[in-house]
Amino acid sequence: MAAALSLLPRAAAVRLVAPRGRASASRLLCAAAAGEPSNSPAAPRRLVLYTKPGCCLCDGLKEKLHAATLLAGTPYSLASLELQERDITTDPEWERLYQYEIPVLAKVLPDGTEEILPRLSPRLSVELIQKKVSSVFDQ
Repeated sequence: MAAALSLLPRAAAVRLVAPRGRASASRLLCAAAAGEPSNSPAAPRRLVLYTKPGCCLCDGLKEKLHAATLLAGTPYSLASLELQERDITTDPEWERLYQYEIPVLAKVLPDGTEEILPRLSPRLSVELIQKKVSSVFDQ
């Protein structure tokens, strides 16, 4: 994994984490701004992506969200975005709620609850996805 991280731009990092109370691992994609200390006082902007294996729409959105976190030089930087993937097949409640809706993107509120966001079209450009996701945190 260290070799893979060395291939990413300096501003990006990928970390595997185990979700609380779940047996399976989920990925947390975290892009930290270049030169910014890791213990910055600003609260992290957190999103959850509900997905499942073999979902081509989910895979496309994951790729675009990851690219949006790496895109620099725009006023809509997602450098501090934390994106956690949750496989709905690992939790019966998630599967019941989202089996016909995935990919589902949710904003994690300061109290830990989640706000489901409007679906992002798979045809949107990376720049437009960056702008739309950034605007969710400006509200």
